[in-house]
Amino acid sequence: MRISDIDTPAILIDVDIMEANLSRVASYAKQHDLRVRPHTKTHKIPALGRRQLDHGAVGLTVAKTGEAEVMLSSGTPDLLVAYPVIGRRKLERLAEVARKTRVTVSLDSLIAARQLSDAAREAQVEFGVLAEVDAGLGRVGVPPGEPLVALAKGIQNLPRLDLEGFTFYPGHIRSGDEQGEAEIAKLSALVDTLIRQFKAAGLPTRIVSGGSTPTLFQSHKVPGVNEIRPGTYIFNDRNTVESGACGWNDCAATILATVVSTARPGHMIIDGGSKTFSTDRLVTGEATFGQVNEAPGALFHKMNEEHGYIDLRRAEKQDFQPGDRVRIIPNHICVAMNLHEQVYGVRGNEVVEVWKVEARGKLQ
Repeated sequence: MRISDIDTPAILIDVDIMEANLSRVASYAKQHDLRVRPHTKTHKIPALGRRQLDHGAVGLTVAKTGEAEVMLSSGTPDLLVAYPVIGRRKLERLAEVARKTRVTVSLDSLIAARQLSDAAREAQVEFGVLAEVDAGLGRVGVPPGEPLVALAKGIQNLPRLDLEGFTFYPGHIRSGDEQGEAEIAKLSALVDTLIRQFKAAGLPTRIVSGGSTPTLFQSHKVPGVNEIRPGTYIFNDRNTVESGACGWNDCAATILATVVSTARPGHMIIDGGSKTFSTDRLVTGEATFGQVNEAPGALFHKMNEEHGYIDLRRAEKQDFQPGDRVRIIPNHICVAMNLHEQVYGVRGNEVVEVWKVEARGKLQ
């Protein structure tokens, strides 16, 4: 099967670039003695989780119980649910997962911890736990200092929970420029303080888990961190390029689309809109939804559900016709993957793999 045989819109994964991305991170982690527990929210495919494990990952990370259930088929020896699991039904299902592999949960409240402990006791299983601290993003996580220590002590006192350390997500650091370097320095000082506070309180720091794709290759600048959880790195996307964490040649995923209209001079419409690309904007705030490989300078500036609007007036190539195909690097590949039932692994013009996106829509 060739790329020309694929109906559009469709996600293509350059297998060689993907493998190079996996190898690069594996080498970096080995060099700096870092555990890699990659977040599968990007690909949502057990077979690719297996590839990450084969490249040295110690386990896999998910956000939802449904994703944990799907990722069991990767054969992972370890799953981190990097999200507070709230609700009896979700916890009952997660306990079943814990019968089949090691499960750790990150959480930021004793309410969540007690629910997890109750579920573990009823099912006669155990869970690892990481206390989550807010390192600056302002999303989940208790404030650093006494609130984190108090949370960790509370977790430690609950039956069938094994406190392993603490976790954070530095999602507020989006670049490697001077400002990003200053933020990394602040993060390093924070983590050092937290480790000292944990040790003073007699709390374990077997795992200090952090990291993201934009900060991936700066993880060694935060002493004490011994685990990283990048997700997007397996494919990369336009936001990863804009953050300085990779180059265009490191982007393994593109969305293949067909030009369906050129009726408006200087513009074209493609057969992919918000149901294909997602509406996530660039981290820079620029109003565009992807990089058109065949037309540098083109502005993919608007979407309806099934229509993508591309302004060609400043593009190097402008003479497109209905039926032409383009490959677009999306702003945020993780969300785009969740919109597609299957994706195509390619080498050159040949399709060498077809993967079902098995964790697509697993929101519960």
